[in-house]
Amino acid sequence: MKARLRKTVVLVGMMGAGKTAVGNALARALSLPFLDSDEEIERAANRSVAEIFARDGESFFRDKESQVIRRLLTGKPCVLSTGGGAFLAETNRKAIAEKGVSVWLKADLELLWQRVRHKPSRPLLRTPDPKGTLAALLEARAPIYALADMTVEARAEYSIDEMTARVIDALAAHPGLLDKG
Repeated sequence: MKARLRKTVVLVGMMGAGKTAVGNALARALSLPFLDSDEEIERAANRSVAEIFARDGESFFRDKESQVIRRLLTGKPCVLSTGGGAFLAETNRKAIAEKGVSVWLKADLELLWQRVRHKPSRPLLRTPDPKGTLAALLEARAPIYALADMTVEARAEYSIDEMTARVIDALAAHPGLLDKG
């Protein structure tokens, strides 16, 4: 018996929280397409997120991100991974609330730092104190991520499959979201 999703599941949270890895596994488990808003932006711009930030600035990137998220939400239900800053924009939160369901993959600073510290593809961490920057971003963003429809706690000891199962449990507990069929 396969569950069918009525709305797009939008994974939100900090860089390193596992949105892409868990999103891919969740999409497979639910037999849905997986989309990544950053990948869609890169494809449309023919540049990496880091290159867009460097050339056009964060404001330009955020405008494009909002356009892409709105477009992706108009399709059939899928699993959508968003960039760490996407949920901060009220327009994105409204679009997600209208057409999807938001799931915050909540991870603490140490777990996030372990996952992102060796990744040069993170433009917001190109600072003299990247861990301090990450901590400040987490502190500023956590109250906004907490507005998500549901929260699933990430832990270092959880495998991708365990996190995926936790997200599915959270979705199943959300009334009217999954059709059994």
